[in-house]
Amino acid sequence: MSTNGRPREFKDEAVIDAAMEVFWEKGYEASSTQELCERTGLGKGSLYNAFGSKHELFEQVLRRYSRIGLERSIEILGRPIPVKERLRALFMWAIDMDFADPNHRGCLAVNVSMERAGRDPMVERTFGEYLQTLEKHIIAAIEAGIQSGEISGKHSAIKLAQLFLSSYYGLRVLNSATLNRDRALQIVESTLDVMF
Repeated sequence: MSTNGRPREFKDEAVIDAAMEVFWEKGYEASSTQELCERTGLGKGSLYNAFGSKHELFEQVLRRYSRIGLERSIEILGRPIPVKERLRALFMWAIDMDFADPNHRGCLAVNVSMERAGRDPMVERTFGEYLQTLEKHIIAAIEAGIQSGEISGKHSAIKLAQLFLSSYYGLRVLNSATLNRDRALQIVESTLDVMF
């Protein structure tokens, strides 16, 4: 473990990705060390030498998942297209991921937050940092839309970003619970109609 109390960054992304699949399928509590070893190809000793504990491996998984998600979200929000189309594209990216997954696992960040939030400060901190960064980029996109006149100045960029995020994460939960793509698309259009 590093001196700041966080596990050192493990460089083998294939190991992290293999562990991610286990946690994503089973959740944190139900993921056994044996299965993590089998899927990552590491022996128990190597796993603990590399990560220190199951929980520290879990943190590496969440940080990688968050980093990948943020990179994609920021790319979508930064496209040189109207703001409404950027926000629709972010919704559609999430919908496509949710419905392309044959196991219907939903969003790992949402799943983990529902399972662990309130009793795992690392989960709260990691998801909180992710959400803060995503919200900052959504606010910037909306502010650009207000400045260009695409969005009326009736509501602040912060309020509109909060509305978007509530709809976005509510949608992710509904997608895995109901498997209704038509409803998901209706929610997207309803949210954008209210915002614009």
